[in-house]
Amino acid sequence: MKLSNLPLCFLIVVLNCLRNSVNCSVTKENCEVCVTFVERFSDKLTSEAKGDPKEIEKAFKKVCKGTKGKENRFCYYLGGLEESATGILGELSKPLSWGLPAPKICEKLKKLDSQICDLRYDKQIDFKTVDLKKLKVRDLKKILNDWEEECEGCLEKPDFIKRIEELKPKYVREEL
Repeated sequence: MKLSNLPLCFLIVVLNCLRNSVNCSVTKENCEVCVTFVERFSDKLTSEAKGDPKEIEKAFKKVCKGTKGKENRFCYYLGGLEESATGILGELSKPLSWGLPAPKICEKLKKLDSQICDLRYDKQIDFKTVDLKKLKVRDLKKILNDWEEECEGCLEKPDFIKRIEELKPKYVREEL
């Protein structure tokens, strides 16, 4: 490469970096669980705890004990659970103590572990309007699992649909 091309190459690299940083900003839509959970968690912190990273970590671990689903997985990734393999909790507690907004905190966390922004909340099913025949077997199994019910002998999609229809009165309340 000629020395005269160096400034042009440098400019191209800088512009690409800027373009990528703008495109990759974290929002509630593209990092749903992290942003939502951190915002809710931050709102629940006392004013004394908000300034102390150690207190934030203690509170986070306490909150994580009662989590389920995707929020539990988020806690696991950060190190908020006893069974967590790694811990990057300091990357949450310090910026939170500085008053950094949740999307910025999640952006920092995403750089350390990209799985954090892959977490999405499960869509809630409206049983009044949903056509069970259009759902995938995986979704039908998830409905039964959420209800802590089994479908013994279910092999085909119609078997799962039949079982859900049988259990619907028990789990789905009709609003008046």
